[in-house]
Amino acid sequence: MDFSRFPLRRPLPPREWSPTVHYAQYQKLPPGSLAERYIYDFELICVCKGRLATEMRGERYTVGEGETIVLPSGVPHRNAIVSPQGATLLGIHFDFDGRLRIATESDMVSTDLDAEPDLDKFAEEPFAPELGDLSSRAVYPTGPECFRLMDGLVGEFTMRRSGYELACKSLMLGILAMLLRTGDESAGGGDSVHRERIRKMIEAMEREPGESWSAERIARELKVSEDYAAKLFRQVAGMPPGRMIQSIRLREARRLLRETDWSVETVGARIGYPDLHYFSRVFTAGEGISPREYRKLSRVL
Repeated sequence: MDFSRFPLRRPLPPREWSPTVHYAQYQKLPPGSLAERYIYDFELICVCKGRLATEMRGERYTVGEGETIVLPSGVPHRNAIVSPQGATLLGIHFDFDGRLRIATESDMVSTDLDAEPDLDKFAEEPFAPELGDLSSRAVYPTGPECFRLMDGLVGEFTMRRSGYELACKSLMLGILAMLLRTGDESAGGGDSVHRERIRKMIEAMEREPGESWSAERIARELKVSEDYAAKLFRQVAGMPPGRMIQSIRLREARRLLRETDWSVETVGARIGYPDLHYFSRVFTAGEGISPREYRKLSRVL
C-alpha cells in the first residue's frame, strides 16, 4: 500500500469543522513496544506520566509528560512505552467532519500494512490557510487549559450522559483550537511575566490540589490586587481561579475514585474538601452523580 498520499486533505474553513469523537480514555501501559499500525481516523495521545516513543515517517519522536503527539489518518507508526515504570496516556480518536462510521476497533485501527483498503474509509484532514495543518507538527506541548479540556472530554465520553455528543464536539473543537494556536503568544493574554507566573501556579495546583488556593494567596504570588489577579488569571486560563481549582480537584477526585479503594471521605480530604457532605455536593453538582455512584459506574464500564 502506498502510504505517501496520507493523510488525505481537503480545504474546509474552521466554521465548518464538526469533529466526532470515536474514543477517549486513559490507559496505563507497561514498558515495551506495540505493533506497527495505521489508523483510519486521527488520534491524539497525551502523555500524563512516563514517556512514549513513536516511530513515524522515518523519524523517532520521544513524547514526555505534558506533551501530545498527533497520529494522522493513514500514516503507519509504531508506539513504545520507554519509561521503566510504564506510562499513563490519554488517547482521543476523532475525525474533523463526522463523516466516518466507527462501529468496532477494526474501523479505527489496522495492523495489516500490505492490504489495499478503500480510500473512503480514511478521514480527511481539513486545511485552513489561517490555521494550517494539525499534522504538520508531530508533538505539541499540552498546557493546563488544553489538558483540562481533554480530561473533560474523557469524562463526557465515559459517562455518556444526555447530550454527551454535543459536549464532546464542543470540547474537541476547543482542544484543536488550542493545539493549532501553539506558539501564538497573543492568545494567552496578559504580559509575559504574569503569564509565566500563572502557568507555573496552575502547574502547582495540578500537583497539590488539596492546598488552599485562596484569592488572597493568588494575588500575593502575582504581586497585584485580588481583582487584577482574577482578571489576569482568567485571561491566561480561560476561567476564574476558583473555577480552575475546582476543575482540577474534581478531575483528581475522579481519578482517585477510579484507581483507588480509598473511602469517599478520604478522597475528598485529599483534594481539599475535608467535609464529606460538602465534597459530595460539589462532586454531584459538577458530575451529575454522587462520588459513590461515579465509582460504581466507572468500574462497571
